[in-house]
Amino acid sequence: MAGEPTTAVQINHRRLPDFLQSVNLKHVKLGYHYLISHLLTLCLIPIMIIILIEASQTNPNDLRQLWIHLQYNLVSVIICSTVLVFGSTVYIMTRPKPVYLIDYACYRPPDHLKAPYERFMKHSRLTGDFDESSLEFQRKILERSGLGEETYVPEAMHSIPPRPSMAAAREEAEQVMFGALNNLFAVTGVKPKDIGILVVNCSLFNPTPSLSSMIVNKYKLRGNVKSFNLGGMGCSAGVIAVDLAKDMLQVHRNTYAVVVSTENITQNWYFGNKKSMLIPNCLFRVGGSAVLLSNKSRDRSRAKYQLVHVVRTHRGSDEKAFRCVYQEQDDNGKTGVSLSKDLMAIAGGALKTNITTLGPLVLPISEQLLFFCTLIAKKFFKNDIKPYIPDFKLAFDHFCIHAGGRAVIDELEKNLQLSPVHVEASRMTLHRFGNTSSSSIWYELGYIEGKGRVRKGHRVWQIAFGSGFKCNSAVWKALRNVKPSDHSPWADCIDKYPVELIM
Repeated sequence: MAGEPTTAVQINHRRLPDFLQSVNLKHVKLGYHYLISHLLTLCLIPIMIIILIEASQTNPNDLRQLWIHLQYNLVSVIICSTVLVFGSTVYIMTRPKPVYLIDYACYRPPDHLKAPYERFMKHSRLTGDFDESSLEFQRKILERSGLGEETYVPEAMHSIPPRPSMAAAREEAEQVMFGALNNLFAVTGVKPKDIGILVVNCSLFNPTPSLSSMIVNKYKLRGNVKSFNLGGMGCSAGVIAVDLAKDMLQVHRNTYAVVVSTENITQNWYFGNKKSMLIPNCLFRVGGSAVLLSNKSRDRSRAKYQLVHVVRTHRGSDEKAFRCVYQEQDDNGKTGVSLSKDLMAIAGGALKTNITTLGPLVLPISEQLLFFCTLIAKKFFKNDIKPYIPDFKLAFDHFCIHAGGRAVIDELEKNLQLSPVHVEASRMTLHRFGNTSSSSIWYELGYIEGKGRVRKGHRVWQIAFGSGFKCNSAVWKALRNVKPSDHSPWADCIDKYPVELIM
């Protein structure tokens, strides 16, 4: 009896381990992805071996016979060569020109514009426009928002009473846009006169002359500059502006394009008590970015990224989607932006449409096959088969999810099955700078670069949501190892991040 346990132990040691328990499925998935992705190469290897064997057995007499054959078929050779040259020329002339991102700059406001919770609530109370219920609502939103104590609000909102005048709004726009552009020109060494295309996007502030005209006037841009001013397009307008600049760079050769993305808070602060219109007060903060794009082949060597894809989704034909982010007046005539309770559901639908279009462009063939097979199986077995969610981590190395709010980031992390490190840039940007609207994706990229995580060949996915309702994506490929910039808004605080957030 005493020997029985020992025998049992020996028998167990001889048995093979349970692979279903011991093999990590993610490693199996990576192996499958590698096999399918390199399937063409693996199939070509035997063909190349056969060609090399045949070539090694070729003697001078065989080469002489081939030359004689070509001499007697000179007309055929000339025709084939002409078709080949013509086809190559047409292909080269019609293929899209590469668009390079040389560098970008994000505006960092001065420290005296910081709005910690206490100061924010104190000023909100002193304005006299909010009742106790609205003040308590704003306090709860701030606590749950994911914003830190160092976000910024414009000068006009620090005054008691606030002064949301046109002059103050212009002052905010100038500080943000010119601050970002001064930084951009200093970093890149490009002169304002060299700019051929200018695209500015700001959703809620559209004065006359336009914001793009303010930039032309300030920097004395040349008279034939192609300038555009995009308004009312929400937080995803930065990607739309990049898409417009890309299209313009396909038409105009050897030129630079500058994209300026910002939002203006001064004249769009809500001073009423409607709960759905108070949320933007708690989330939106001062910020802006300026991006320099080029279609010059010689700029590839100094560029940071190349634009790979832009995918835009617009759900405006649906009434609920159209009105889920809506600027209007409340019952007392006070203007603000109302956020619908259906916002997250509508954003989810727009995201689904967007990634369905983007997936085939970026996902490896292994993921596309899995998705397709699951789709076919679901047709036959109905509810017995769960829908397959493609693994976008195999397509992208870095994710810049618009820092619209904690709920937005949480939902994308869950639905795209991302890890905390993939959404770290979005959470930390929201904590440090708040929701800076269309420019937030550039603060996030600045964070990733500041951590030294971008390597040559890495792909970056910028995704943003906006009123309308829109979901837009931009995909960039790193052309080199990107070093942290001394001019980054994160330069003096990147080592303090990531911080632990209270959930």
